[in-house]
Amino acid sequence: MDYQFFQEYWWLLISVLGALLVFMLFVQGGQSMILQMKESQREDMIYSIAHRWELTFTVLVTFGGAFFASFPLFYSTSFGGAYWIWMLILFGFVVQAVSFKYRLAEGNILGRKTYDIFLFLNGVLAPVLLGGAVSTFFFGSDFTVEKTNLTDASAPVISQWGDWHGLEVLLDWRVVIFGIMVLFLTRVLANLWFLNQIKDKQTDEWNRKQLMINAPVFVVLFLAVVAVLLTASGYETTGLHEFQQVDYKYLNNFLAMPVALVCFLVGTLLVLYAIFAALVKKSRSGIWFAGIGTVLVVLSLFWVAGYNNTPYYPSYANIESSLTIYNSSSSEFTLKTMSIVSIAIPFVLAYISWVWYKLTK
Repeated sequence: MDYQFFQEYWWLLISVLGALLVFMLFVQGGQSMILQMKESQREDMIYSIAHRWELTFTVLVTFGGAFFASFPLFYSTSFGGAYWIWMLILFGFVVQAVSFKYRLAEGNILGRKTYDIFLFLNGVLAPVLLGGAVSTFFFGSDFTVEKTNLTDASAPVISQWGDWHGLEVLLDWRVVIFGIMVLFLTRVLANLWFLNQIKDKQTDEWNRKQLMINAPVFVVLFLAVVAVLLTASGYETTGLHEFQQVDYKYLNNFLAMPVALVCFLVGTLLVLYAIFAALVKKSRSGIWFAGIGTVLVVLSLFWVAGYNNTPYYPSYANIESSLTIYNSSSSEFTLKTMSIVSIAIPFVLAYISWVWYKLTK
């Protein structure tokens, strides 16, 4: 097993964790509808997601830790440069944790409504910002990378960003649509989750009405994102730090990687079937079809973003600064060593599954 194998192996692990994270954002999807819920139904629905936010955060931390260990140049470039986006995301999760803990606590001077508003804000901002951050894997960011800066004692910083430090991506309509699409995906998943967990006629009726709104909006946005992605040009590596622009790059990647294409198509059909089953067949098991489908689609998107000589973090400020899994990874020794440590990832997933089971009983 050579260096390239370990680089590609770690991108596979990143893909798996990223896909699980997107699925787990159904907690945020539920929070984004919290102010629309009737008071009599709100507590049941909040209870069904209350402790699962911790599992979402566990996956997020594992995802970030895996990125730091395997692709430190991305970690330092994105987390260190586009810090406004990541600080907003982390602040939202802190507010979420505080809200769940204190909204029903004795002596709550802010009132339950205030904490519900905090949960709503996290429910909207986290999917939009995380979705926007993932979309930059395709649409790029405003940064340059110069490793020789490390020898400059006055400014030993590898990555340089524009004045907005990552917030400029919110001016890109493609990023905005991608983020809003992820938001409505999480709302669809939340509706399916509530239907599975809460056996109440009025709650079922409310969720199906919401699903009739959220699902069409999601499908339209999803089709728009797919159309933009498949017609977009992208970069292709011709050397470690040499790139050329290629028309229909991500469409070509799907065609060059049949496994990714199959995962994308099967995942999409599973999500659509879950919506159909919930609305037409009155099924309560749609969350599992939609969950598997979401994981498969996100997996395929990560693969076309990073494999087939594709920079997973393109720079539109300087094409030669674009990051690939080959020019941004840790050393071969580190990746080999961390591959042994990666054996712990199944234990993390087992822990999540065990906690999930205990919370569902």
